[in-house]
Amino acid sequence: MSKRSGSGRRAFLQQVALAAGASQVDAQAQTMAQAAAKSAAPAAAADIAYPRVFTGRQLKMIAFPLGGVAAGAVSLGGRGQLRDWEIFNKPDKGAAPAYAFPSIWAKAGAAKPVARVLESRFQPPYEGSSGLGSNNAPGLVRLASSTFTGEFPLARVDFQDSALPVRVSLVAFSPFIPHEPDDSGLPVAILRYRVTNPGRVAAKVGIAWSIDNPTGRTQTDTRVNEHRQTANLEGLLMTSPDLPETDPLKGSFALCVMGAGAGDGESRVTWLRGWERGAWWNSPMLFWDDFSEDGELGPEPAARNGVGALCLQRTIAPGAAGDYTFLLAWHFPNRTPRRCGWTAPKGDEDTVIGNYYTKRFASAWDAAEYTAQNLPRLEKQTRAFAAALRGSTVPGAVKEAASANLSTLVATTSFRTADGEFHGFEGVNDKAGCCYGSCTHVWNYETSTPYLFPSYARSLRAASFGYDLDDAGAIHFRQKLPSGKERSGFAAADGQMGQIMHAYLDFALSGDTEWLRGIWPRVKKALEFAWVPGGWDADRDGVLEGVQHNTYDVEFYGPNPMCGIYYLGALRAGEEMARAAGDDGAAAEYRRLFESGRKWTDANLFNGEYYVQQIRGTEKGKIAPSLMSTMGSEETVNPQYQVGGGCLVDQLVGQYMAEVAGLGELVSPANVRKTLESIYRYNYKRTLAEHNTVQRTFALNDEAALVVCDYGKAKRPRIPFPYYAEVFTGLEYVAASHMMFAGMTREGTECIRSIRARYDGERRNPWDEAECGHHYARAMAAWSGLLALSGFRYHGASATVWVKPRLEAPDFRCFWSTGTGWGTFSLTAGRLSLKVDHGTLACRRCSVRGRTAKASVNGKAVAHTVNREGQVELGGGVALGGALGVPSGVPLGVHLREGDELRLDFAG
Repeated sequence: MSKRSGSGRRAFLQQVALAAGASQVDAQAQTMAQAAAKSAAPAAAADIAYPRVFTGRQLKMIAFPLGGVAAGAVSLGGRGQLRDWEIFNKPDKGAAPAYAFPSIWAKAGAAKPVARVLESRFQPPYEGSSGLGSNNAPGLVRLASSTFTGEFPLARVDFQDSALPVRVSLVAFSPFIPHEPDDSGLPVAILRYRVTNPGRVAAKVGIAWSIDNPTGRTQTDTRVNEHRQTANLEGLLMTSPDLPETDPLKGSFALCVMGAGAGDGESRVTWLRGWERGAWWNSPMLFWDDFSEDGELGPEPAARNGVGALCLQRTIAPGAAGDYTFLLAWHFPNRTPRRCGWTAPKGDEDTVIGNYYTKRFASAWDAAEYTAQNLPRLEKQTRAFAAALRGSTVPGAVKEAASANLSTLVATTSFRTADGEFHGFEGVNDKAGCCYGSCTHVWNYETSTPYLFPSYARSLRAASFGYDLDDAGAIHFRQKLPSGKERSGFAAADGQMGQIMHAYLDFALSGDTEWLRGIWPRVKKALEFAWVPGGWDADRDGVLEGVQHNTYDVEFYGPNPMCGIYYLGALRAGEEMARAAGDDGAAAEYRRLFESGRKWTDANLFNGEYYVQQIRGTEKGKIAPSLMSTMGSEETVNPQYQVGGGCLVDQLVGQYMAEVAGLGELVSPANVRKTLESIYRYNYKRTLAEHNTVQRTFALNDEAALVVCDYGKAKRPRIPFPYYAEVFTGLEYVAASHMMFAGMTREGTECIRSIRARYDGERRNPWDEAECGHHYARAMAAWSGLLALSGFRYHGASATVWVKPRLEAPDFRCFWSTGTGWGTFSLTAGRLSLKVDHGTLACRRCSVRGRTAKASVNGKAVAHTVNREGQVELGGGVALGGALGVPSGVPLGVHLREGDELRLDFAG
């Protein structure tokens, strides 16, 4: 986690060091004060209902990203307004066209019509140099109130206003379908307003959207809003034809409405290719005069500005409802490293690296047309995913955390270049990306891409084990774009080990042995880089003693649990991959090192409560190339910025990833349990009222959180590592999920509830967990809470499914996913039912609690036996629903595809 500027980071760390030297905190005294405060702290946060509902002041901070995965986003605010227009190839918090708002007009029978801006009223504060200004006409009357319901990728706003003779709600989403990167990557936002007429007479209702053409303008403003109509859509295509082809804002935007001829009663579409041009505020005034008179638009003025407007009017019968479905689509191809904030090889700062979606579609209208043509299918699949997650019988906070952080894939943190490859910042600042490079030591923590978009996970692996792997085997943990010209400079120990573990996870979830064999030689080189002279494990004893750059933006000197247990996990992952690739000699060596390292770690780093660092300085000349940054300690013999005896919240991150990947125990299970209990005891603060930090503040006052490192049981180094007193939600999710994996479900759930209680819409945006920037990638580790509680695990090469939930429930239901498909399962005392909602699932063995008496697929009996391990062996090579391609090397068993259901009935 670092800033884009190395010199800025250096200045930041020097400032921290000076502050710490001037006023050193007595960490043990502080922990005693916190313990006293903890006894009087508020009770643990109550569970959060899912879907989550926000009202009143909780609407203030909401910004729900709408748009395709890695395709830019515009956010829906809590009042039903659009905010943060980030579709122009860069983060741009607060950006919006001068005018972009919906309006509603309703007339019931012969009653006087009512016109409103279709948003709820502004909330305080109202202060500004011009009050609220004039953009978006804040003085026009809005609806009285609203209620926001969010369950990413679906958002709903219910509006209330007693003066309106109809009821109106909004459902907003963009297609989000796991395992379908193209259909999930559409540059489109869908806004469906539903109008219900509760009265006894018919109501005529018009809804209009007005948007100032957001494409770039020349000095003479030659922007064009062109009216278009097809069988599926009617609307305006907005362009700026005189803008230079290389301009960052060169592109198109479409404002469309669907289904103009459908619904109860007559319907009519009207439009304006521009508001009437005028001085002062004449243009919005004349628009409002036009619309509020009859709920339609026109006649069109001869002199127009750039604000296009589109209106659909319908007659709604008494007791009936009608939908008004608007599509907003965009197409901006000129992404460059400089514009988005990515570091490029020298001379390539302004090279167009593009967007994949602009290769699929020629214009915004084409993207909207594709969406409209396929909307029934796209929406059905999106809602199937949302329903599968909603129906999971895990605590609401766990579901809410998992789903909310998926929005980071839609936010500007993530993008897909014209060649189809996936990339990610660590997070984003208000106006530019923060920390470029798909940074390995940050993206390692997340588990969303391997399980939901495995092609994106492989894309990240292609970078790490592609050009970013140098000839010596060091993974340069930040990728420059365009790729293949210049590397970023040095390797991170945790980043390198985590990528090796992720490579195994990608293989395990898919069973794709061909892919593994292709990547294995470079994964092997990366693992064995640890052994270079002056390197991390130069003496090949399974222990990282060398200089280890890591996610805290400094180097740790000497053995420590975070990097060391990660290394053990990489050795285990390497062993498994080596065997699968037929490299038995390497597998045996990795196993030897693993056994040696795990014994040493338990014997030398565990202090009886948790694992600690042994600080070992070294002469700079003895440190291998590519291991040091300019951000850590300048003195290497007596280094600063170390952990020492502190209790580090992610000291077990390697074991956490081993749990996710099914690699087993890396160190003593008893020690792991004690360590997790210590993290809960020392790092978890039910209130931060007595917690001191001079660093960045992500949580404070009465809020509960897991702090990065606690020194209550040890003397804090005079200059400890940066961020030690901060709160990172990504690290909190890792610790909480690991607690769940280890059977500490109550403690883990409490920690996740505390995180999400902080993101309540009033204090913070629930769809933006920040660390070094908004929408921080590490926070997608929240998906691991669902993995832990579900107890579902898959190994593709052996086609084995494990279903062992960590929550006791008479009817446990949960979402599952692998590298080939996803669906739901339910487990009762008498039956396991596993359904495939999308993709495929090969299953030869199934490990589940209960003695299986009968196995069936879609009601058809399947032969089965029980092996020595108690696993159900499914036989017969059943392929269902017609011909189904089964990957080569997958053992015979049942091969399920979309719509199929496997049932195991247990003996009484």
